[in-house]
Amino acid sequence: MVVSVRFVGIRTAAFASMVALYRDTLGLTVELERPGAVWFRTADGTSIHVYAADDADHDFFGSGPVVGYLVDDFAAVRAAMVEAGIAFIGEPQRDGGAVWNHYRGPDGNVYELMGRE
Repeated sequence: MVVSVRFVGIRTAAFASMVALYRDTLGLTVELERPGAVWFRTADGTSIHVYAADDADHDFFGSGPVVGYLVDDFAAVRAAMVEAGIAFIGEPQRDGGAVWNHYRGPDGNVYELMGRE
């Protein structure tokens, strides 16, 4: 079961303008800033990551925003999705009690399944 949307990732040629929108106009908290990447956090804890178009680590994002869904049972939901024919990109990643795995939806866009361990 999906609990909430917890992540939005954006890879964009309008990097500086998008960063200005989130930081200066919407007043989001900056969590990390490095050349070509800025991570923001909303008041409810949702992460918004903005990447420059030349960020090679996020080529797989494509041109649309990547939405991450927090689920109540990561392993069970992921298994059900695999059974339904959903193609995951790589293996699950883990850090600090969180687990996530990107996947390609039936519409061809990339999404992210997220959980807690």
